[in-house]
Amino acid sequence: MAGKEAKSAGVSDSAALLLFFVWWYAGNMKYNEYNTGALNAAGGKTAGFTMTISTLQLGVCSVYALLMWATGINPVKILGLQPPEAQKVPGITSADFVKTIPVGFCSAAAHSASVFALGGDPLFGQIVKAGEPVLAAAVGLIVYGKTISMTKTLCLPVIVGGVAFASLKKGADGAYGLKFDQTALIMGMMANGFAAIKGQENSKLMKDKQGKYTDIYHRFGGVGNQFAVTEIIAFLCSVPVMLATEGGKFFEFCDLFMKTPALQYNLILSGLSFYIYNELATMTIKSTGAVTASVANTAKRVIVMVYMAMVTGKALTEEQKIGAGVAIAGVLLYSLIDDLLKGKSKKN
Repeated sequence: MAGKEAKSAGVSDSAALLLFFVWWYAGNMKYNEYNTGALNAAGGKTAGFTMTISTLQLGVCSVYALLMWATGINPVKILGLQPPEAQKVPGITSADFVKTIPVGFCSAAAHSASVFALGGDPLFGQIVKAGEPVLAAAVGLIVYGKTISMTKTLCLPVIVGGVAFASLKKGADGAYGLKFDQTALIMGMMANGFAAIKGQENSKLMKDKQGKYTDIYHRFGGVGNQFAVTEIIAFLCSVPVMLATEGGKFFEFCDLFMKTPALQYNLILSGLSFYIYNELATMTIKSTGAVTASVANTAKRVIVMVYMAMVTGKALTEEQKIGAGVAIAGVLLYSLIDDLLKGKSKKN
């Protein structure tokens, strides 16, 4: 009877999952919009507040996580028309916290680099970030000694070629030349690199060589708590960097923040949307297969690019459209190729 009552308290899991996908996409789109709005309200990419905004976004994430622990409730499932879940304080030790620092540091670096990249050029930054599998493969091989299949390797030049073509622009004489935002390219590549290291370090922390979850995973009490702790560490890692690079202008930023409602609004909501869309992405990917997750991630990137083109009023060039299409198709193929070939070989 209790099970039936619990079931009637919300929609079915399949309906909730569909809603989580919708909110994941919406959250990602709105994060990009709010992030751009916060940077513009602070004076744009040349104002010298990008690291401050990136750090304070992680500060908002940290406050949100602490509030969940204080109330004991995680409200995210309300977005799927289901009752909120309990969110207990993780039972990790101080040693567990220290072991999580590499993951948190890489998370901080990936986030800050992404904010710089998207601040440089929101559209081209998204195209560069589509090349993450290339950096992930390089980092896995060089740093961790992990190889990928030959079929996946053959997909990497497609991704690189797409990003490269998106960097071209036809001149008045009809000749092509390189024309791109250097900040978006360099920082986007850095974001991809740190995201790749974060993935490897997170896997090392949470799983043993047999792929089984370690004791620290169980002490965290779930992926939600693990993400919350990672974001808090990311914030703590970002603060010294912010003070070292932009600390001399921090009180100027505080004054601007107090006087600028658009900055307050976009900064707070960019932090909240960043946390929530990442949590929703984790929930949806865990509940679906690898193929669905790959297709969903690819579709999300396309939708975000189209949305940001509308928000910023800056249309993609023909070269960017073709290059982005090739790169994103390459990422999708990279994600699916091994599974598709396995399925084909089983049938044969």
